[in-house]
Amino acid sequence: MVTTSPTQQTHPSSKKPKRTPSSSRFANFGRPAALIAPALIVLGIIIGYPIVRAVILSFQGNRQLNPQTGIFEEGGFAGLDNYLYWINNRCVSGAGEITTCPPGVIATDFWPAVKITLFFTVVTVALETILGMFMAIIMNGEYRGRGLVRAAVLIPWAIPTAVTAKLWQFMFAPEGIVNSLLGTNIAWTTDPFYARFAVIIADVWKTAPFMALLILAGLQMIPKDVYDAARVDGANRIQTFFRITLPLVRPALMVAVLFRTLDALRMYDLPVIMISSSSNSPTATISQLVVEDMRQGNFNSASALSTLIFLLIFFVAFILIRFLGADVSGRKGAK
Repeated sequence: MVTTSPTQQTHPSSKKPKRTPSSSRFANFGRPAALIAPALIVLGIIIGYPIVRAVILSFQGNRQLNPQTGIFEEGGFAGLDNYLYWINNRCVSGAGEITTCPPGVIATDFWPAVKITLFFTVVTVALETILGMFMAIIMNGEYRGRGLVRAAVLIPWAIPTAVTAKLWQFMFAPEGIVNSLLGTNIAWTTDPFYARFAVIIADVWKTAPFMALLILAGLQMIPKDVYDAARVDGANRIQTFFRITLPLVRPALMVAVLFRTLDALRMYDLPVIMISSSSNSPTATISQLVVEDMRQGNFNSASALSTLIFLLIFFVAFILIRFLGADVSGRKGAK
């Protein structure tokens, strides 16, 4: 007869309960979701609600004067009238008649502002990418005083945009330092051609260090052994840059281009402070039209224009991420 000691006896209460698929699924998803739920709720309130509210307002008509009663009344549901107001320059009179917007109405400045915004975006991002790469390579080198160089390069980016705009406005004045150094008398802030390039110069000076900072982070991720192997194989600096540095830094470079492009599409304060806040200014951007329309009390049509800007930025971001390889999630590098 075989007996078992009390220590060898098994008790039903000591067995571990088996985890059901539902409980394991909750452990893998429920707990992380519960941890990030407060942050998602805050983001939903701060970001989601204004977007939804703006879209709802964009389908409502602006307050208009009723010719029969002589008082201002709410426009009610307007459908796509606010969007057609900007895209096709269609205006709605007090009697409800749809006509072409007369000259001087802010909607007539929409397409010129779109062209100027896209022009600023393409030119500034291209110049900042080139200068940012150049500055990042310099800051990535190993030499004495490298920390001082990095601090000096990042100073323009640390200066507030309003201060930068005023600084360059003084420099581009008729008797400013720019005309004094060039020996010219160019009206940088009033001539349409030169005013646009004045804004481009000021914007490149301020935000090129931001591009350099992001590209520098990508350069520091490249192993030095790769450069040592290229040097052993006899590659010169140009070959090393185009065959090693540029392909390996491309993910960080595309993320920098993405961030800077989205920022340039909503440019507002720099041209407003440097040149003019008027909607028919030679440097007026689509963001200026939104503010100008709100100042006139047309909050619903301004919401429609804000929605159009949001769709434009979303489309550009989708193109950069989907087709140009701007990997903002880091999944490609993790594979």
